[in-house]
Amino acid sequence: MLKRLIHIDTSLDESLQSQIRNKLVEGILVGSFALGSRLPSSRKLAEQLGVARNTVVLVYQTLQDEGYIISKERSGIYVNEKIHQGWVNDNELHMAYQPKASDNQHRFKGTLQVTNDTACPADWQKYSYPFIDGKFDVSLYPVKEWRDANQQANVTREINQWSQLQGLGDDPMLIEQIRTKVIPRRGIQASSDEILITVGTQQALHLISQLFVDDTVTVAVEEPGYPEVRDLLQYSGANLLYQPVDDNGMQVNEQLDRCDIVYTTPSHQTPTSVTMSMTRRHELLDKAKAQDLLIIEDDFEFESNFLRQPHPALRSLDSGNRVVYISCLSKVLASGIQIGFIVADSGVISELKKLRKMTMRNPPLNNQRAVAYFLSLGYYDAFMLHLHKVFFERWLTLREALNTYLPNCIDTGPIQGGTAYWITGPPQLDGENLREKAAELGILIEPVKRYFAQSKHPENCFRMGITSIPNHRIRDGVSKLADLIHQLTEEHEEKLGNASGKLLNDEALRKCLPGARLECQMVYGVPCTIDLLPDGSMSGHTGGIGSEIDTGHWWIENGMYWRQWKLWSYGEVKGFYVIMDGDQMKWFDQNYSFVRQLDLKGYPATLDQ
Repeated sequence: MLKRLIHIDTSLDESLQSQIRNKLVEGILVGSFALGSRLPSSRKLAEQLGVARNTVVLVYQTLQDEGYIISKERSGIYVNEKIHQGWVNDNELHMAYQPKASDNQHRFKGTLQVTNDTACPADWQKYSYPFIDGKFDVSLYPVKEWRDANQQANVTREINQWSQLQGLGDDPMLIEQIRTKVIPRRGIQASSDEILITVGTQQALHLISQLFVDDTVTVAVEEPGYPEVRDLLQYSGANLLYQPVDDNGMQVNEQLDRCDIVYTTPSHQTPTSVTMSMTRRHELLDKAKAQDLLIIEDDFEFESNFLRQPHPALRSLDSGNRVVYISCLSKVLASGIQIGFIVADSGVISELKKLRKMTMRNPPLNNQRAVAYFLSLGYYDAFMLHLHKVFFERWLTLREALNTYLPNCIDTGPIQGGTAYWITGPPQLDGENLREKAAELGILIEPVKRYFAQSKHPENCFRMGITSIPNHRIRDGVSKLADLIHQLTEEHEEKLGNASGKLLNDEALRKCLPGARLECQMVYGVPCTIDLLPDGSMSGHTGGIGSEIDTGHWWIENGMYWRQWKLWSYGEVKGFYVIMDGDQMKWFDQNYSFVRQLDLKGYPATLDQ
């Protein structure tokens, strides 16, 4: 019986001793091992489980120290009959629970208006291609390092230190680590009394809204933007002004003159991933100074700039103490640790501490000390370097796959980083229908309706994230999604048989292609130039930040233009039918489906010669 109840999994990181202890405790508490019943000897249990006897001896010693079992001299090991002492009558425990009807709604002081749409189903891990941002595959979590930091924080000496902290203060070791190692990455300097630890960024936002927001305050938020912030501000009574976002971030214009507070996500805007330009940052700070505005800067994703160095935080550029800065440790860690922080002037921090005391004195001090050790031992820096490498690889893989399989069908915008792409599909695409059909194929993409406060939102947009999907699955997932998009929009797509222009045969292709320059735009918004040399070689380069160069060769065969790059398009051989429509060249694949449109420049001969 014990062997069936105590299943040992050697693939787990949890020790054998811990697994056996936990299963025995569970069995005692649920009644599988009756009170007062005798347990097998350490030797016999070790034989049944196939483990060393010393392992079971240590488990029994632990359970005896904890009071779950007792040892009777010359008799054996027994379940402690007093383990349930202090519990309510056993008969009451086993009565069938009957939920009671509630009649308390009339007592509610306002109903919460929250966004119920979620980014993904609860069982997202079961899907083969989860392109969901903000969820993380378990391979990313630094288990060994976090366990070591926890052990360091919970030795007797450390417990004596952090358990005696009094008042409203946070762990001084963690404050110092954030002050000297985390915020300087963003160009921010702060004293210890200008930092407050929170249980994640959501508590930080809640405290700030309590301090600064009521029904007399107007807050500008990004549109589209972070729905949970809108919910929070509306619950506090704020009047919301929805400020549009463009390729440079939140727009700064005369609309902000009507505001008291501006909430923004400048590093990688939620949900578009656009980075606020330096010019726009200075414009916003100038506007705040001229109109006496407070800026709430939510800098939750500053670590994932891939194509250039990150811009300094608004807080670091602020000379008038008008910016309240919110951030957290990496979202990968936050899912388990829930440690965020606020940086503001000491007067603001002092008031926020008083508000925090009303719900909790401070985040658990043992967690704070463990995070402090995670930082001080260099684990966080090493973890962030690893995470940056992994996410950058996935980010590039997704970008390349989108550009290869959906080259003239979508647009992702000119983003420099972040962990998700905001994708604009063909005008006729129904994004919600695409999401449902994709899920049936094991592909999860994120709908965007929840990010829009106003009823009007683009139906042809969706998001694809990289945090939850391993790199090796990205290409296959995008390929399947591309096939689905073509199926759903094929009746509106241009085909070879009905395309405007002239289909080129071998002779016409040989006239116009040698020496020609082809120009197009990548799906991520940068120009691409391809030179087809007369000797059959070709070169290509992209513009913008992080420009790329590749070479390959091309040829003409059976009325089609063929090419093969060394790196681009996975180095695969591809052939295209070519239609000329003025100076526009249209490519169609072997299934006669439209692939890409390019501008043809600098070719030496005309088609009429």
